[in-house]
Amino acid sequence: MAIGKVGAEDVTKTNMRHVARAVVLSLVLPLGAFAQGGPGSQADLDELQAQYSMVQQRVAAARQADPALGTRLEHDLALVGEDLTYLRVRLRRENSVPRTELSAVRDRLAALEREANGTTLREAAPAVRAGEIAVGQELDARLQTPLSSQNAQVEDRFEATTLVDLYQGSTLLVPAGSVLRGVVSSVERATRTDRRGSLTLSFDQMTVGGQTYRIRASVTEALQGPGLKGEVGKMTTGAAAGAIIGGILGGFQGAAVGILVGGGGSLLALPGTNVKVDAGTVLRVRFDASVALGAAPAPTPEPR
Repeated sequence: MAIGKVGAEDVTKTNMRHVARAVVLSLVLPLGAFAQGGPGSQADLDELQAQYSMVQQRVAAARQADPALGTRLEHDLALVGEDLTYLRVRLRRENSVPRTELSAVRDRLAALEREANGTTLREAAPAVRAGEIAVGQELDARLQTPLSSQNAQVEDRFEATTLVDLYQGSTLLVPAGSVLRGVVSSVERATRTDRRGSLTLSFDQMTVGGQTYRIRASVTEALQGPGLKGEVGKMTTGAAAGAIIGGILGGFQGAAVGILVGGGGSLLALPGTNVKVDAGTVLRVRFDASVALGAAPAPTPEPR
């Protein structure tokens, strides 16, 4: 009887080990498969979309408990949503997307979920290195390309030029007149009912001194004014852009009439109208990722 009892316990323990191993493999293998292999597919994007929806729920719950935390996480999640939209467009155009970019989005979603769940501590912002534009730095730039939700298409490109010299101490990082380039990442056309038009603008390149750098930046405000007084303003890193732009725009009028700015850089019109952003409109641009000037330049985009 004792021998039979020991044998049964051994079988039970063996079965439990098999079950535990199966559970571990079921958790690990999908992640490994996701990070390896050939180009990403529609199935990979669908998986990311499901993960995105789940993180949205976690962030909504976090907002109820901590409004400040929830607001910040919503902003970060909106940026991830823009990247997902970009990857979907790229998949339609090229029939594949780099798996490294899919993995990067997956990791960002996982980090946001951990923070929303309160299972991670937010790291202190690292010290800004020499020659680096920090996350959160703002610059004002004049739009060179007119845009409207009535006729714009996703992936339309546009340009803007910076209005002030950006210094870090005595070092000039970004001269006035540097070119910012971006892409329309989403468009909603107005209807005759109450649906408002909207445009989401994502900046992805900046040219400084002939070198083009990859950036990630979004619009925080649309401003208007009839023109520059003629002088070039100057600001230092960390300064508020609004304190500078008011002094160099002649007849500065503040926020552009009829244009609201939503999360993730979306420009919104009044209900029932399309959003129209004329060339010459000043956009306040926020860097959503640091930029190391002097790093490897971004590849030149293919002509459209």
